[in-house]
Amino acid sequence: MKTAVIPQVRVEAELRAGLDAVLRPGETLTDFVEVAVRNAVEYRQVQTDFASRCAASLADYERTGRSIPAAQVIGKLESRLAKRRKQLGG
Repeated sequence: MKTAVIPQVRVEAELRAGLDAVLRPGETLTDFVEVAVRNAVEYRQVQTDFASRCAASLADYERTGRSIPAAQVIGKLESRLAKRRKQLGG
């Protein structure tokens, strides 16, 4: 796979010092930046997907006038959470 370079970013000396202070043993600044950028990209993708699902759900509601009561949704989420906690042994 061909690689690309992320542009340099100028930051205040205090931020750079803070970054150097939190690097783990053997971790380079490049490693840290790459992980941070990957996490930020993934987060933004999740946000975008969520917003798309919200818009589709709203459009469906506006078209049909049907919705699921909040108590029912919360109940399903609580059930899924309890099941997952049980799987994890907690």
